[in-house]
Amino acid sequence: MLGLGGLNPKKMEAIMKQMGISQQEIQADKVIIEKTDGSKIIIEPAQVTKIQMQGADSFQIAGDIKEEAGEKFSEEDIKLIMEKTGANKEKAKKTLEKTQDIAEAIVELSD
Repeated sequence: MLGLGGLNPKKMEAIMKQMGISQQEIQADKVIIEKTDGSKIIIEPAQVTKIQMQGADSFQIAGDIKEEAGEKFSEEDIKLIMEKTGANKEKAKKTLEKTQDIAEAIVELSD
């Protein structure tokens, strides 16, 4: 909270309690956030605090951040290529990774 940096932790906790804010430390080694694009944000080691305020819960997470790229194409994309071309899963996936385009992969496997 801004402007309260000089208070000791006990006094800060008392003020927060008066305001209806409670905090709880959660023991966690790692936090993984799976994004809608398939990529992941990994926070490790993680320090997690659950904050309850005005009937809502929120989480504060601190630690070292690492990002992992997700699969660019889904299983449905691979199945579509397999259906359109008759290729097996391995061949469809390899061609899709090479061309980086569903339509191109279908054309290439249809030749």
